[in-house]
Amino acid sequence: MRVLIVGSGFSGLCMAIRLKRAGFGDFTLLERAESVGGTWRDNVYPGCACDIPSHLYSFSFELNPHWSRMYPPQEEIRKYLEDCARKYQVLPQVVFGAEVSEARFDEEAKLWSVRTADGRRFEAEVLVNASGPLSRPLEPDLPGLEEFRGEVFHSARWEPGFDPRGRDVAVIGTGASAIQIVPELAPLARRLTVFQRTPPWIVPKGDRAFEDAERRRLARWPWLRRWRRYRIWLRQESLAPGFLGHGGCMRGGERMARLHLRSQVADPELRRTLTPDYPLGCKRVLISDDYYPALQRDNVELVSAGIERATGRGLLDRQGREHPADAIVLGTGFAATEFLAPMKVFGRGGAELGERWRSGAEAYLGIAVADFPNFFLLVGPNTGLGHNSVVLMIEAQVHFVLRCLERLRGERGRSIEILPEAQRAFAERLQGRMRGTVWLSGCQSWYLSPDGSNWTLWPGYTFEYWWRTRRPDPAAFALA
Repeated sequence: MRVLIVGSGFSGLCMAIRLKRAGFGDFTLLERAESVGGTWRDNVYPGCACDIPSHLYSFSFELNPHWSRMYPPQEEIRKYLEDCARKYQVLPQVVFGAEVSEARFDEEAKLWSVRTADGRRFEAEVLVNASGPLSRPLEPDLPGLEEFRGEVFHSARWEPGFDPRGRDVAVIGTGASAIQIVPELAPLARRLTVFQRTPPWIVPKGDRAFEDAERRRLARWPWLRRWRRYRIWLRQESLAPGFLGHGGCMRGGERMARLHLRSQVADPELRRTLTPDYPLGCKRVLISDDYYPALQRDNVELVSAGIERATGRGLLDRQGREHPADAIVLGTGFAATEFLAPMKVFGRGGAELGERWRSGAEAYLGIAVADFPNFFLLVGPNTGLGHNSVVLMIEAQVHFVLRCLERLRGERGRSIEILPEAQRAFAERLQGRMRGTVWLSGCQSWYLSPDGSNWTLWPGYTFEYWWRTRRPDPAAFALA
């Protein structure tokens, strides 16, 4: 059977590699850009790196002994993905410059017809969306921004020729991207103004370079790579109870974060401005050793008054003070709850998935949706993580999709589809578990949809998700 995969980041490449190894060779990856890598191709801002240790932020079937650091920088991750695509020979099956605008299921022919923005059409029996939740930058609706006479760009659309030296730069946001960008810009800019809406919880990063001898040992002994990966996974997994709302598991983390802040920031007033008023974990927990020191440089100012509007010369805060800027960097994150946009997906009876998800992005295990036969999602609703590596979830999802396709092939079926009652029962159980988690403890975050529901994260352990995706329940699917 033919398979179309949308996207060539971690999830798209994993799907392609596993399809080829399982004997499903007739597949095509549709990639909007001109190279593979997904978010690690797009995000090239200074200081860009992962906040999951490198030996866990990689495929289990391609453990890399040559990482340079504990937390891998963007360029190394991008190269790792490109190397995987070459090694497993999936590059010839990637169509570059193919941004998908629409996908429709033909019920009679049991085919997916996919149209790209430039008018090309592709057909296949199976469609896998691997575009990912971090592919669409979220730009703020800031009044007056069109009047600003300087440069404006999002962190995920970094201007390659941008030079901050001797210039006044404003950074909007203090999330995961911003706390990596600020320490890089601070020593170079004439003046750096950082606009904070809500202070994040920040814990020590503890990054370090790997020694040559350490890398040689990892290259020589595969079991050592597996053992290191397992130890990191176990440590990360031990953080889950705190996020899931079990007792006072987050108190130790909060104490660590407060001690980190107190040890790095001497000024009591600045410490108060940087101290969160919500539970640790409600928003994404950040790791950094150089963000707090950067804020205390003489040329750096932290503004927490909020932004009223942009002007021709800079940004006006809500206390009426104008902050001059030659450039504005938008560190405002991604539209993580808009899983498909701008692509439209039409299933059985013309049902459009984006429209159906207006009241909640519901999917069985985050992978399959009723009325959308032969359609699968990778890193779909409720499969993100607050405590561990999303690559673990991706591999579990890819395994699940393969088991579905093997059943379809083995029983000579033409379509496989999750039953509505199975999907609804799963969603009700999941949202019931979500109610006790730290993510619904009262703060606003990118995890939540506008109505306050969490359709982004998995309210459980990674080993539990792995177990539930080992063998699709035959009774939960309709085969035709």
